[in-house]
Amino acid sequence: MFVNLFKHSIKTQVKQQTTNYSYSIHNILESVDIGQEIKIKGWIKSLRKQKDNVFLDISDGSTAKKLQIIIPNNIVPKNLTTGASIITQGILQTSPNGQKEINANKIKIFNNCIVTDGYPFAPRKKYLPEYVRQYLHFRPRTNKFSSVLRTRSTAQLCFHDYLTNKGYINIQTPVLTSNDCEGAGEIFRVIPESQNLLKSMVKPGEPIEEAFFNKKSYLTVSGQLHLEAAAHGLSKVYNLGPTFRAENSKSRLHLAEFYMLEAEIAFIEELEALTTAVEELVKDVTKLVVEKCQDDLDVCRENTIDCYHWLNKSFVTLEYDEAENILKKNKDKFERSFRREIGISKEQELFLVQHCGNVPTFIINWPKDIKPFYMKESEDDPSKVLAFDLLVPGVGEMVGGSLREDNIEKLKRNLSNDQLDWYIDLRKFGGVPTAGYGLGFERYLLFLTGIQNIKDVIPFPRWPHNCSM
Repeated sequence: MFVNLFKHSIKTQVKQQTTNYSYSIHNILESVDIGQEIKIKGWIKSLRKQKDNVFLDISDGSTAKKLQIIIPNNIVPKNLTTGASIITQGILQTSPNGQKEINANKIKIFNNCIVTDGYPFAPRKKYLPEYVRQYLHFRPRTNKFSSVLRTRSTAQLCFHDYLTNKGYINIQTPVLTSNDCEGAGEIFRVIPESQNLLKSMVKPGEPIEEAFFNKKSYLTVSGQLHLEAAAHGLSKVYNLGPTFRAENSKSRLHLAEFYMLEAEIAFIEELEALTTAVEELVKDVTKLVVEKCQDDLDVCRENTIDCYHWLNKSFVTLEYDEAENILKKNKDKFERSFRREIGISKEQELFLVQHCGNVPTFIINWPKDIKPFYMKESEDDPSKVLAFDLLVPGVGEMVGGSLREDNIEKLKRNLSNDQLDWYIDLRKFGGVPTAGYGLGFERYLLFLTGIQNIKDVIPFPRWPHNCSM
């Protein structure tokens, strides 16, 4: 008797689960059989009324595609509007054009969306990115930005999977740090808000900004130095996390908070080995993302014709001196003349990529004076460092990297204080040759999607004078 009751209970649970389960549109389009009765929850993207039925196109965020719902007039709720959130139930069937659709027998409105009551987006109307950006809390509901967010999520997972399969260990580097990795001074200082707390902690003669940690602390501009410490015990490490730059720029390529994919590799002694690793990373991850996100990329890109032609070509490599000669020969094409002591401007970066056939281009062996302290000095030319920038179409610099200086005496000369004594210790005790790179994740998304402004590939952008929400 107990066994029979148990079997009955299991059957009842399965039946209830089948009845109450709400499918995603992605699952429905990919795997649910015709003839099955299903539930779906989502938002109405378009609404068309006919004699006997109302036709709805529904989105739930799981895919770029919409699902058509046929609602008989006798069960249509009053005042049903585009933008409303609903749950509906019905039989999955095939439309005359061969697409899946639901013939509904139930519908419930969670909440209507009255455009005239202040909602900023009208049905079937296109808006400029600058306008949409004013409503960050509503952006995920728009077709294009929801495609961006799905692509962003997939790209992040693809980077993690790729590097994990290559034997890299993921390291969570700190957001709070006592060092300025790049040395450019574009840092946000961290200090507690509570003045009472600070007064209770500060020591006589001590600066108030050093009261909490006993030294000045900042939001990180890079996890590189911490990754170098990890690489000296784990060989191959990486991180994909937020970084912060206090740079007064509102350009289409700059943010105050952005994400960096950073990797450090022990026992690398040749720059070519590092650039090869970066080329393979960019190509292989892009192939994966394009395969998984084709529908969303079609929404993001206005023109998808031959936009990934570079995937089957070798990246171009130019010596810095070669790039300099090209720029000087074409100086009449730039608003600002090339100046070696400043480096290559964004306009000049884009020109160099075009000059090289719109194929991603490595610029290698940079002047030492314009690069950070940790880059390895060239033995052939002490005025150069073994470093690279990877320039890509439409974006310019997307990845930067170098061999790391492992000569203790040279490092000591490059460092102006003792804040990084631990960095010297890495070389002193069992040190090995290392190399690494940082890839701007949002710049990669610009490159991938063809979107023009970096503020439109991150969920909630922060830039000077803008930190809403």
